[in-house]
Amino acid sequence: MLDLVEDAMNDDIPLTDTLNGARHHAEDMLGVPSAYGILVEAEAAAQIVQAAGLDAGSPFGLAIAQGLAGIEQLPVEQQQKLVRAAARRYAITAPSRSTALPASAPPRPAAGRSR
Repeated sequence: MLDLVEDAMNDDIPLTDTLNGARHHAEDMLGVPSAYGILVEAEAAAQIVQAAGLDAGSPFGLAIAQGLAGIEQLPVEQQQKLVRAAARRYAITAPSRSTALPASAPPRPAAGRSR
């Protein structure tokens, strides 16, 4: 999602304009049901705020909105740098998308045997 935001910002569109509505691409890009796209958008916003060295706080608090409002005051080029930094950091720290196989269960005792 951060890559999408960065690409859209290459047209000199400010961060908040680009980020607003990114949720609508979550289903196509990530396979996330559209009803949960807002969570993807909020996570992207939090990552950008954290890349700016600000506290993102709770996804439901005011810290992300306040952080984005401050970032929006920066020149678009600096906003783009923050989005790139967030994307790099997220790529390093994000959990793997591969599905791990569950550990096999221990063998069951044979029928008719008891201790």
